[in-house]
Amino acid sequence: MSTLPPCPKCNSEYTYEDGQMLVCPECAHEWSANESAATAGESDKVIKDAVGNTLQDGDTVSVIKDLKVKGSSLVVKVGTKVKNIRLCDGDHDIDCKIDGIGAMKLKSEFVKKV
Repeated sequence: MSTLPPCPKCNSEYTYEDGQMLVCPECAHEWSANESAATAGESDKVIKDAVGNTLQDGDTVSVIKDLKVKGSSLVVKVGTKVKNIRLCDGDHDIDCKIDGIGAMKLKSEFVKKV
């Protein structure tokens, strides 16, 4: 049995060592053994709303502040409910679709869980 971690891209269990690097034979992804230990802690990042509730994929949230949409004259009004959110990395950590506006990203500090 191999004690090497699975591939972070395709989760293949057939990884092998090549010098200081770990390699996946299925998707050809290469990464550092030190990097895999560091990224394991990052994947457990908890995203919280404005009130402090933990958010998860598929949650429904409500907007707590009028938000201007860049590049248009549209505004997301207070109380707008956003269903089926997806969490993502970056400054805007919620990826969603708002009725009447379309797909956009929101910051978790401007929403609260319903």
